[in-house]
Amino acid sequence: MEVNKMKKPFYISTAIAYASAIPHVGNVYEAILADAIARFKHLDGYDVYFQTGTDEHGQKIESRAALKGIDPQAYTDYISGEIKRIYASVGVEYDHFIRTTDKNHHKVVQAIFKKLYDQGDIYLGKYAGWYSVAEESFISEKDIVDGKGPNGDTLVWTEEETFFFDLKKYQTRLVEYIQTHPEFISPESRKNEMLNNFLSEPLQDLSVSRTSFKWGIPTFDPKHVIYVWIDALTNYISGLDLDETLTPSEKFKKYWPADIHLIGKDILRFHTIYWPIMLMALGLELPKTVFGHPWVLIDKSKMSKSLGNTLYVDDILKHFKKDTLRYYVLHEIPFAADGNLTYELLIERNNTDLANTLGNLVNRTIGMANKYRGGLVVKANTQKNYEISLVEATKSLLANVRAKMDEYRVADAIEEIMKVLRLANKFIDVTEPWKLFKDESAQAELNGVLYELIETIRITAVLLKAFIPDTANEILRQIHTNQTTFDSIQDFGGFEDHTQLNAPVVLFERYNPEEKLEEILKG
Repeated sequence: MEVNKMKKPFYISTAIAYASAIPHVGNVYEAILADAIARFKHLDGYDVYFQTGTDEHGQKIESRAALKGIDPQAYTDYISGEIKRIYASVGVEYDHFIRTTDKNHHKVVQAIFKKLYDQGDIYLGKYAGWYSVAEESFISEKDIVDGKGPNGDTLVWTEEETFFFDLKKYQTRLVEYIQTHPEFISPESRKNEMLNNFLSEPLQDLSVSRTSFKWGIPTFDPKHVIYVWIDALTNYISGLDLDETLTPSEKFKKYWPADIHLIGKDILRFHTIYWPIMLMALGLELPKTVFGHPWVLIDKSKMSKSLGNTLYVDDILKHFKKDTLRYYVLHEIPFAADGNLTYELLIERNNTDLANTLGNLVNRTIGMANKYRGGLVVKANTQKNYEISLVEATKSLLANVRAKMDEYRVADAIEEIMKVLRLANKFIDVTEPWKLFKDESAQAELNGVLYELIETIRITAVLLKAFIPDTANEILRQIHTNQTTFDSIQDFGGFEDHTQLNAPVVLFERYNPEEKLEEILKG
């Protein structure tokens, strides 16, 4: 028990998915990214709390439920259940799945709204402006083009009584905080965007209630329901066992402030302006980092139902392993720029990185150990000087991957592992084990070559557990090892002497691109 107490807490959250429709692969990317970071931190000895969930109130949900002839709660029960199923299908394992229809969340949101009202941060007023149902927000004049909103949707002129949140009161304090905490908004380009585009002028008071629909959390005034941002953003703290007294729970004291809110770049403003101001008004610490991740583009275009270019996880998993999808979105979506996804690119990456580089290495190595040594691996080292040294290549691998992950550069962390796997394939070519096997005087050297290859496979598989867990665990099963912790890969040589390997099993099928595309097109 003492060991657990010493573990450093790490709290990671995603944005909660809006429960108006089934999420496309771009939405699910965020959950996969968060899962990979959470798994890595867990492997690295942290006490991890990973929270995700669904945002279940608002006019859009009320309208969609009405169209289907069911009540909004039944509608969101279905969508929320589907989101859980989809997350499970790609190996996302969270500690808590929060729903904004949860009774406790409901009470906490009402308590926060009343507290902000009582201390003068929220006041009753009237709002008039162009409203976007699609965005669920009022659109400023400067963002209206040809009478339409930023997403091309038709706007509705709306006038209604509303409660306002006085953001200006905290603006100077927020700007100072952002400027003195460079890690608060990441990547840096996003920080500059917030400072220059939104915080360089006085903030407008924020409308935080609605009277035009009923599907939401009521305020103390029954005509008003609490509008999305106070409701949705509160999930990050209500999910830590806060109650309506807002007294910090043991879980809250342990995990807050969050280490990282992982969100899409399109909702950065709400998380780096509205949310920190809310927390300041409540006298609570701000999250350590708000990371605005890039988008997954389809054929270099943003996913859109109207464009007909939306890809869904269920469709992809009909044709690819879940680890192929996980690997692709984690390795191919850059740190600070949008990444592209097509079926052609999925096939290519499956073939080159997963089937050829990783799968081929594991299969070849186990095959040679079986052929030359009956599958028995003896602990030994090479004595010759080759142009590649796997001992050297893996020496700083854990440290290199950890350094990238500390900056949430997940694609770069995976690339560190891939570099070593590519070297290991070349190592087979330069050591030529088939020749060593035929040379009676080179049997000790062959033992060293096989051991160094298996040990390199073990070290890389342990690191890959964060990113492609099913594949990593299958590799570790094939090489028959229980040395699977980060501690076990600090030094080269952790693979046990005289280990009998299991039979090799193909990890990834290599696809014929034309045939695979034809299969996909047929559905």
